[in-house]
Amino acid sequence: MFLTHKENILKFSWLLPSFLSLFLFGSTVKATAMPAAGVAIANWHFDSNRNHLDFTTDENIQPKLQLLTNPTRLVINLPGVTLGYPQTSQRVGSVIQVIRIEQFNAQTTRMVVTLAPSYTFDLVQVKLQEESPNHWSVQLPQPIPLTATQPKYLEITPTQSSIPTVSNNSTLFAGVVPMHSPMKALEPQIKALMSRYSFLKTGMFFLDLDTGDYLDIGGDRVFPAASTIKLPILIAFFQDLDAGKVTLQEILTMRRDLVTNGSGTMQYERVGKKYTALETITKMVTISDNTATNMIIDRLGGAAKLNQRFRTWGLKDTVIRHLLADLRGTNTTSSEDMARVLALVVNNKLVSLQSREQALDILRRTTIHTLLPAGLGKGAVIANKTGDIGFLIGDAGFVTMPNGKRYLAAIFVTRPYKDSRGRDFIRQVSRLVYDYLNQENPVAAVGSPNSVTR
Repeated sequence: MFLTHKENILKFSWLLPSFLSLFLFGSTVKATAMPAAGVAIANWHFDSNRNHLDFTTDENIQPKLQLLTNPTRLVINLPGVTLGYPQTSQRVGSVIQVIRIEQFNAQTTRMVVTLAPSYTFDLVQVKLQEESPNHWSVQLPQPIPLTATQPKYLEITPTQSSIPTVSNNSTLFAGVVPMHSPMKALEPQIKALMSRYSFLKTGMFFLDLDTGDYLDIGGDRVFPAASTIKLPILIAFFQDLDAGKVTLQEILTMRRDLVTNGSGTMQYERVGKKYTALETITKMVTISDNTATNMIIDRLGGAAKLNQRFRTWGLKDTVIRHLLADLRGTNTTSSEDMARVLALVVNNKLVSLQSREQALDILRRTTIHTLLPAGLGKGAVIANKTGDIGFLIGDAGFVTMPNGKRYLAAIFVTRPYKDSRGRDFIRQVSRLVYDYLNQENPVAAVGSPNSVTR
């Protein structure tokens, strides 16, 4: 049954936001009678988190794609399809800015994806694919900053080749987030804070997912991972869940060789007690249970297999060398590696959408809020994992601010054993970054009353 003209407009203009800024746009395009070209209907949706566009037609037509510049626009012409209502536009975000649908001429409907003026696409990686005679998809690569003059016109033809999941473009962090500019206006305050805490050794990496601006101070420095190692282990579990290698309800047995001290409560239960995998991974993260972690490492095939998996994700510094509790700090990572895992997860490169949501939900329920969360403003939400082995503390998380801005945060600090000033330092760094990103004009915000450390 065809929708009315009014229903079409309402359906097209509807925006489904989520706290992860996943936008899905849908429209049913109703054709009018065309004596020469016939009638066609295009149903479409655009997933901006995956940069993926799908559309179907009721006639076997041949879409034509063009890439135009100034600004960069991906144009998708649908010959034989007419639009039953006026041109409609929908704002998407700061990089992929607008999706527009319009009647280009009497016999062609046009969809236009417009980028911010300073961005373009890697033309080679735009893939138009025929899924069936009536179903087409367009996989867009991550937008990249303009570095050279682009051609004014490019026509792209369909391909059946596979779509790469992660780009190797050097301008993309983790192959998925366009890198823009360092947060240079913020660096002096951070470094002044570091000078006041000169007895600490730190490494930090923060990345604004909307603008690509970043703060990298020793982001590649290697530190003991402590319990932050549980973050990539969690994601590895959900990868295996997606692959059908594990299930959430399968039963895991707490063996004596896996029981350990340190954080968590499972160590106080009797050996041989059984838990579901979901209970185990939840305890591993929310209360940072070390015994649960060892059970998951064992279930996923051991440290060596996990380390190999981490390398395929591009993690250079993340290595499990010892089962938990690793109080000597032999397991290692870096703030850049932690941010990389999170960037891949929130961009759907490691796990399915359902697994991503479940993993982030578990991370949001962590019970330790004394580090990065303590520096966030009211209404901010963080999915994070902390680590603490006395002489080292660290935290890594994905932050969603009340204004919708999203950023990645990772920081490690070595300190005199259990010195509370290490915790205070992380809190103050977290607050400085949050206040900086919470302003419409971050440069002007630095040094303002709102950015006073506390």
